[in-house]
Parts: sequence; C-alpha cells; structure tokens
Amino acid sequence: MTKMLKKILNENNFLNEILTILRSGADSKTLNDRLSDYHDNDIAEAFEQLNENERKALYPVLGAERISEIFSYIEDPDEYLRELGIDGAAQVLSLMDSDDAVDAMDDLDLSTRKRLVDLMDDNSSHDVKLIMSYSNDEIGSLMTTNYIVIKNTLNVRQAMQELISQAGENDNISTVYVTNKHDKFFGAIDLKDLIIARADTPLSDIIMLSYPYVSDHAKIDECIERLKDYAEDSIPVIDGSKRLIGVITAEDLMEASDEELSEDYAKLGGLSEQEDLEESTFVSVKKRLPWLIILLFLGIGVSSIVGIFETVVAILPIVICFQSLILDMAGNVGTQSLAVTIRVLADDQVSGADKLRLVTKEIRIGFFNGLFLGIMAFMFIGGYICIFKQNPVHYAFLISGCVGLSLMVAMVISSLVGTLIPIFFNKIKIDPAVASGPLITTVNDLVAVISYYGLVWILLINVLNMGG
Repeated sequence: MTKMLKKILNENNFLNEILTILRSGADSKTLNDRLSDYHDNDIAEAFEQLNENERKALYPVLGAERISEIFSYIEDPDEYLRELGIDGAAQVLSLMDSDDAVDAMDDLDLSTRKRLVDLMDDNSSHDVKLIMSYSNDEIGSLMTTNYIVIKNTLNVRQAMQELISQAGENDNISTVYVTNKHDKFFGAIDLKDLIIARADTPLSDIIMLSYPYVSDHAKIDECIERLKDYAEDSIPVIDGSKRLIGVITAEDLMEASDEELSEDYAKLGGLSEQEDLEESTFVSVKKRLPWLIILLFLGIGVSSIVGIFETVVAILPIVICFQSLILDMAGNVGTQSLAVTIRVLADDQVSGADKLRLVTKEIRIGFFNGLFLGIMAFMFIGGYICIFKQNPVHYAFLISGCVGLSLMVAMVISSLVGTLIPIFFNKIKIDPAVASGPLITTVNDLVAVISYYGLVWILLINVLNMGG
C-alpha cells in the first residue's frame, strides 16, 4: 500500500515540463511538436502560470488554432482574449467549438461580445448567435454544433465517406445523427455499428429510429436527470419544427449537473445565487441579507412564544438547560427530511401517491429516531440531574422523561414540517430549495419550543404539580 501511494505521489507533474517548453523560446514548429505530447488541459494549466508578457510573446508562435484548443480548457479566458486584441480574439473564437466560444465570452461586456461575434467567420458567427439566443436556463444554451449529421437516403459506403468528410471539422463522432430530406431529425447511428456494417447494407438497418432527443427550449433543471439516465455520449437538440440544431454532450450534462447541485446547495442556505471568492463583500452581503431580514422577524416571533412560557421557567428553572437540545435535534431532523424531499421533487414524474408515501415514511422515521433518542435522553439526563445536580431520583427522571417525550414529539413534527413545506412550495411553483431551507430552521425552532415548554407546563406543572 505504501509503495503504491509513493508511486502515485511520484507520478510526473507535467506542469513544470510544459512551462519549460513554453519558456524555451523554440520556433513555432518545434514548440507545437513538443506540446503535442501533452493533453490540452495540462497545457492550459501551465499557460495560466505565465505572466502577460510571456503569453503575448507566445500567441504568434503557438498560432490561433493551438490557442483555441488551449482556451477551451481555461475556465475564465476573457482576460487572455483581451490580450489578443479584438481581431486576434475573433480569429481564435472562430476556431473554437461554438459552445466553448460562448463560454469564453461570458464575462465580456455586451458591446465587446457583439463586436467579436460580428468579426468571426460566417459559420462560427451563426452558431454562436444561435446558442446566445437562448436564456441560461434553457437546454439550447448548453448545446454545441460539433456533431456529424448525414441523410437517411445514403447507403453505408456513402455514410462512411460523409463521416470522414465532416470529421475534419467536427470531432464529436461517436454517434452519427441522421436527418430526412426535410432536415428533420430521423434517428442516430452508433459509430461502431456503422464501421462493422457491410458496404451494401441499407442505412435503415442500423439507424436507431427511437433515439432520445430534447427540445431546444426545454428547461435544464426539468430534464437533466432524464438525460443523464440515457448515459449517451451526446443527445440531439431539436427545434419546434423537429430540425436538428445541436447536441448536448455528456460533458455538458456533467457541468450542468454540478451547477445545479451548487445552486441548490446555495439555495438551501437562503442564497439566491452562488458566491465565489472574487466577488465583493457588498455583493455577498446583498445576496444574504434579504432572507436574514425575514428570519429576523420570524425569530422575534419565536422569542415571543418563548416569552409566553416565562412562568414555566420561573417554576422549573432547570428545564431551560435542555432547550437547546430540543431545538438542535428538531432542526437536524427537519433539515434531513428537507434534503430527502427536495431530492425526490427533482423528479418531475413523482406522483401524488409518491408524495404521500414520502410523508408517511418521514413521519415513521422521525418517530422511531425520536423514540430511540428520547429513551437515551431519559436515561442520561435523568442520571445527570440526579448525580451532578444532586436532585432526588424521582424528580430527576420525571424531568428527563418530559425532555425525552418532548424530543420525540418535536422530531416527529419536524420530520413532517421538513417534508410538507417543500412539497407545498413545489405545488405553488416556488423553488422549494430557496424557499424551504431558512424557513424550516425557524419553523422547527417554533415547533420545538412549543412542544417542549407545552409538555413541561401540562405534564410537570399541571398534572404532577412539580414546583408548586
């Protein structure tokens, strides 16, 4: 195990090797030949380590084609595009895949983007404008025009010739898409099936006619899970007339899925958007403050409820010691139920019966977890009050019994709240992630306070007449 770990840690770090090559001052042919041994992602990582003067010296040596390949792997290449100048940047963007070019211009101002698109070659400009025409939450904004398409009237030999002809411009060749004479999507062919088919085999014999596709205006968050289930290298995108206009690659799906997860995580914290290290303090404050203001007033409401039970605390001061325990456990349980419910609601196919089954399941889970933890609280808190607070045994275990019962009740109700609130928001077409997270925390505090002090007041003070 140790030898294997050392081997992994001692693997070549290509960064330093590539930096040495980039700084070697070699001519264009030698430099590009030496870089051809490395993956473009590693070259991009090394490229970002260079200073501005070093990069500017390399641009004419590397050439626009190599630079376009490197920029495709740089997360925020906008500053490097500015270093190229408007004409140089347009040339590089024309050589990039359309979706990569759109991503590269994402942080540029609107006027600069327009100038760059107008200076790109006609085909690239058309593709980029097409992708930019979609809003960020639509599948069309993620698609690429890098794919192979042939007509359904060809035979296998002609299809292979067409594949070879298009492969020079489009390297996404694992699936070949087929259209009819009206340019409408007809089906798809797996490259393997095309390769092994006999030359005289009718193309119709190897076309998958029921191949999955997605509409260009479909919402990303509504269909991303369905697309992932197909596990295909790419999924075709069609417009309202059933014309094939692009494809969604597996890489696009992974990136979109990661973004969705990050956004949901941010929403669970009450943030409307993701934050990063580069944004200003003011912007971050602006994102977080609205929900915090709402929660402030809800918190005041919770505090007011606590104030109603002042007499309970005055009669049995020891009960206040265990308030945070009840609140914390109720909050934890509610958050767990919330996470499970949002995950279930992500599936658009979930039925009303499925939601009811989820609610009852979460209640059962809350009950059995609450029962187990309530018994533990009964034993340990009773022992604590008896030994460390030096109270009589019957007194100690009556207090701990009430704490344990309150814990169980609070956990059951919190499980119910953590499930019903996101279902309710989903029903009224409000994102359950952004609306539920902060709200459930406060609601569960309210539930826990009322459950705890209500049971103390009813059982210990009124029924058992403790502290009287």
